[in-house]
Amino acid sequence: MWLALLMALVSGIAMAFQGSLNSALGKIIGLLQATLVVHLTATLVVIILLFTPLSDGSLSKLIHCPWYLWLGGLIGVLITYGVVASIPRVGVALATTVIIVGQVSTALLIDHFGLFGLDKMPFTWWKAAGLVLLAAGARLMLN
Repeated sequence: MWLALLMALVSGIAMAFQGSLNSALGKIIGLLQATLVVHLTATLVVIILLFTPLSDGSLSKLIHCPWYLWLGGLIGVLITYGVVASIPRVGVALATTVIIVGQVSTALLIDHFGLFGLDKMPFTWWKAAGLVLLAAGARLMLN
């Protein structure tokens, strides 16, 4: 569990850097252009990684996936574009905080209902309190 939490922490740190770098790129070449460059770069990295020991999956199983599992790429473009567009306007800290509030709110719903075949993790009053405190923190960031 601690390793998973450490990986999540590192991902959060990386997201702050990524959003900042992508926004700086967007200021120079444009929002959609930056979104394209980010995803092309990511595609190249993944293609290279497919030929390493890290790859243990099979693309041939892709045809057996439900249609909605294909939406991750589309959502990734929307996320990248939204981050690139929001950070220059409100700053890295506020944009990231609001992103996290949206992310955690949605994650709580996905967990509670066990959407997409994931295990159900019931919504509790403690989680509600955590969400309220997180949103309050986001509100404080506006000052």
